[in-house]
Amino acid sequence: MMRLRIAAAAAVGIALIGLLGWNLTGPCEPSGVVRASCVGPGGAAILVILALAAGFIAYFAAWPYGREVGILAVPFGLGLWSIRTAPMAALMQLNPRPEQRHALLAVLKFEPLFWLALITAGYAGVLIARQIAPSRVCTDHPSDCKIRINKNLQVILAVVASVLVAHVCLSVLATDVRLPDNKVVGQPSIGQIVFGVIVSFAIAAFVARKFLGVDYIAPAIGASAITAFVIMFYVRPTVVEALSKNWPGVFFSTSSAAILPVQMAAFGAIGAVAGYWLAVRFEWWRRHESQ
Repeated sequence: MMRLRIAAAAAVGIALIGLLGWNLTGPCEPSGVVRASCVGPGGAAILVILALAAGFIAYFAAWPYGREVGILAVPFGLGLWSIRTAPMAALMQLNPRPEQRHALLAVLKFEPLFWLALITAGYAGVLIARQIAPSRVCTDHPSDCKIRINKNLQVILAVVASVLVAHVCLSVLATDVRLPDNKVVGQPSIGQIVFGVIVSFAIAAFVARKFLGVDYIAPAIGASAITAFVIMFYVRPTVVEALSKNWPGVFFSTSSAAILPVQMAAFGAIGAVAGYWLAVRFEWWRRHESQ
């Protein structure tokens, strides 16, 4: 039954965001890449409304686990966009000069905020639906349902940990051709990106749940924060200049830099929810097996 609930929430998001919202944010430039800059103010407002509606409907579609599963609606819708979009390499090839790439990266650094806002709107729709028809399902141990004194610190640590863990995992799981000198990696295929990002943030969410006791929200935020982290520490100006002068646009300094913000936000949120649920099931299994 849980798989049917997940499928129902995914179907809602794909229908409202992935299909209905595609005309509002389809590729607007020659590269064919889906970017937040392609969405005007009016389109952004409509997308927020669609995200709210998707979360609201998905809550009831996944009843009584709407709070835990309903948040998947918008990421699955964005996931469809992430599959249809051109890769990051297309942007690099369209902007070959160092100054062009500097300007591009300066914008991409903040673009995840838009995708995170849509995911947040979807979660807000879930919370609104929960106020109308509350579900009393608690998937955690009773002590885990209490608010902790250091909860804010735990969330911050969980976001940082999720970014670091996911980045390390992505360097293994989403790596395409790596040249012998290990200085650059090729543009991963869409299949590698889907698999690598979901599994990496599932691992990050599992670790965050296991050691920090947080839910999927912090790792999902980390999925949007990792782009800025990578640009600041792995795509510095000197690196950009070296890549633009010595390598074609399909090569990057690290695997995470080859993943678009929309892909990272969408598949990262899906992985965060999956990892959280795996951790909850593992805790339940360990607790009951020990008795």
